Amino acid sequence: MAHPTQLGFQDAASPIMEELLHFHDHALMAVLLISMLVLYIISVLMSTKLSSTNTIDAQEIEMVWTIMPAIILIVIALPSLRILYLMDEISSPDMTVKTIGHQWYWSYEYSDFTDLNFDSYMMPTKDLAPGHFRLLEVDNRMVTPIGTAARILITAEDVLHSWAVPALGVKSDAIPGRLNQTSFLIAHPGVYYGQCSEICGANHSFMPIVIEALPVTNFLNWVSAAQGA
Repeated sequence: MAHPTQLGFQDAASPIMEELLHFHDHALMAVLLISMLVLYIISVLMSTKLSSTNTIDAQEIEMVWTIMPAIILIVIALPSLRILYLMDEISSPDMTVKTIGHQWYWSYEYSDFTDLNFDSYMMPTKDLAPGHFRLLEVDNRMVTPIGTAARILITAEDVLHSWAVPALGVKSDAIPGRLNQTSFLIAHPGVYYGQCSEICGANHSFMPIVIEALPVTNFLNWVSAAQGA
């Protein structure tokens, strides 16, 4: 969960988000070094009188400022491509959940269990319990076990939506007539919040996503209780 005045990302709750945070720091360091070099060159040019033609027309300098950006781009691109591959790779998931976007709520269907599906609406302010977050809490949370590779199939019934949970590094569009998929593995128990990240209509900002990660035993107890209900 983000904190007031927070400038950085939320704490990572999945291996993919940890990789994204590391790549962000890696790319930010490259940007910082480039900015410092450019600032130094500008300050030197403004404080030095150029009287030698060697500094104005030199093949060595042209080679340096052509080769160095290429090296920097490679250093940034290789980790980026690796993370893109990891985010797209979904092999042998332990469970599958289908997510359907509606105006303006989410539906969840647990494909691995019989008769386990429900709608998830934003909870009105008057019904919030102590500790709940206004405009982010829902009446039915999506529950998943920790340490389990979960595949999420995402679609929409009416207009474009987007299923996004920042702490898990997950964001995928929900498109009518199309089935997108993403995956995550939650490392430790907790409650993780997200929202629809597509401008889908008047109540776009009232489509929160809440994922509750439980130990496997507690998750199976929740499944039994939900199916019994």
